[in-house]
Amino acid sequence: MSALMLPSSRVSTEWLAEHLTHPQLVVLDASWFMPGSERNGYLEWQQKRIPHAQYFDFDKKIADPDASLPHMLPTAAHFADEVGQLGVSNDSVIVVYDSQGMFSAPRVWWMFRAMGHQHVAVLDGGFPAWRAAGYEVDTQRPETVTPTTYQATLDPAWVIDGDTLHQHLNDPDNQIFDARPAERFYGLQPEPREGVRSGHMPYANSLPFSQLLHNGYFLPDDQLKQRFDALSEPEQQLIFSCGSGVTACILALAADLSGRKKLTVYDGSWTEWGSEYKYPVE
Repeated sequence: MSALMLPSSRVSTEWLAEHLTHPQLVVLDASWFMPGSERNGYLEWQQKRIPHAQYFDFDKKIADPDASLPHMLPTAAHFADEVGQLGVSNDSVIVVYDSQGMFSAPRVWWMFRAMGHQHVAVLDGGFPAWRAAGYEVDTQRPETVTPTTYQATLDPAWVIDGDTLHQHLNDPDNQIFDARPAERFYGLQPEPREGVRSGHMPYANSLPFSQLLHNGYFLPDDQLKQRFDALSEPEQQLIFSCGSGVTACILALAADLSGRKKLTVYDGSWTEWGSEYKYPVE
């Protein structure tokens, strides 16, 4: 069988259905819900999923266990150990989806890219699109996979910490994008996490992630390009922030689809920035 190649960083339900049994393919359910939600991604995955999908828990299991901030990127060694338990190898072609259409899956896409894995994409429209298309849904006990040995190497270009970002706030080679709703960006709505200030970081542009989606699908690539071209220069390093590092990855994936190459996620995002009084807020 020939090697499996992804068409881009997003794939359609048709593409996934056509290649679902390819031996290189690994499907990951990355469903996650905001604190306070009554839904549980892991429990829902246990009940129903795309056939052969494994559950990727970036909130608790595949996260830095020592971080005070939510679901921070783990070390390469931790990532490699956990990913290997999911049956992922360095030759795997990975498709990630979530049950909201397009919400948390881009976080896992970004994590794999940050750990040096190139062959990873997100399912456009997610699990709702898969079900709407009438494709098979597995409701049996989840499959047991054979663990592999995975090698991960962190690419530091994909992630930035608060102190480094603070030093480069007004660097003209960078452009910061904030994925939170505009009401939170402008301080018109309180932050959902206690002790976090309202507002935004200086020099940031507001680009709510919802403006890049339609009914759980990304806008066409040319429309995504128009959004980023209107707010940044083509050669700038784009830095993405949000509430806790999840929806920032929707912006990062959209920028990738638009053709941008210099992409960085501020992992601590506003949960860190808004809590640390050493960082300026507007």
